[in-house]
Amino acid sequence: MKRFFSILALAFLFTCGWQQTSFAQANYATGLGIRIGGYENGLNIKYFLDSETALEGVLGFRPGVFNVTGFYEKHAVAFAEPSLNWYYGAGAHIGAISGDRYYKSYGKDRYYANDGILLGADGILGLEWQVTDLPISTALDLHPRLELARGPFLNLELALSVRYTF
Repeated sequence: MKRFFSILALAFLFTCGWQQTSFAQANYATGLGIRIGGYENGLNIKYFLDSETALEGVLGFRPGVFNVTGFYEKHAVAFAEPSLNWYYGAGAHIGAISGDRYYKSYGKDRYYANDGILLGADGILGLEWQVTDLPISTALDLHPRLELARGPFLNLELALSVRYTF
């Protein structure tokens, strides 16, 4: 739990610093690609509402689990480099799990004993690079997930997304 609050505090400090920086200029309207993470892998879509606000969706899969996650994100230029953007946001997930499953969370063994639903709150903090001469963007992010329906418990995932942009 201390780790979660430390990450939350760092995210808050970063967002306070972004208030004084220039806003991101999205070089694309929509991106479609894949997301590879420590918790689940899947399809990823990002749609910009304006130059600094985006919606992101993930159709995530892992053995015995299907999950849909949605985020509302804010973007800001990173390191005074127009092709790099910080982003942060919040969202929620819903999914289904089938069968008995074991997994590790913060070094502890966890166990799902039966079929059921997944439902919870999500956050995201990341850095996105928009390749200048190609319709491609890549992103590396931290994704804390609070599972409420089967928990409560918290997972923290590091993930890489690669998207075709148009």
